[in-house]
Amino acid sequence: MSRRNGLMSERLKYELAKELGFYDKVKDGDWGNITTREAGNMVKAAIVRAEKIMADQEELPKK
Repeated sequence: MSRRNGLMSERLKYELAKELGFYDKVKDGDWGNITTREAGNMVKAAIVRAEKIMADQEELPKK
C-alpha cells in the first residue's frame, strides 16, 4: 500500500519545521531525522492553521 503524497505542501512543511524548532534536522530534505513527537506536532500545527483559515473564511461577508 502506498503512502498518500501531496497532502501538505513542501513550503508548509518547512515553515512549520522552522516554527517548531527542528528545521535544522530537515533543511537538507531528509525528513527521516525527525522524531515521532515532532512529526505529530507538525500535523497538529497544520490542523490548527487549516481550522483558522476555515474560520476566517466563514467570517467573510457573502456576496
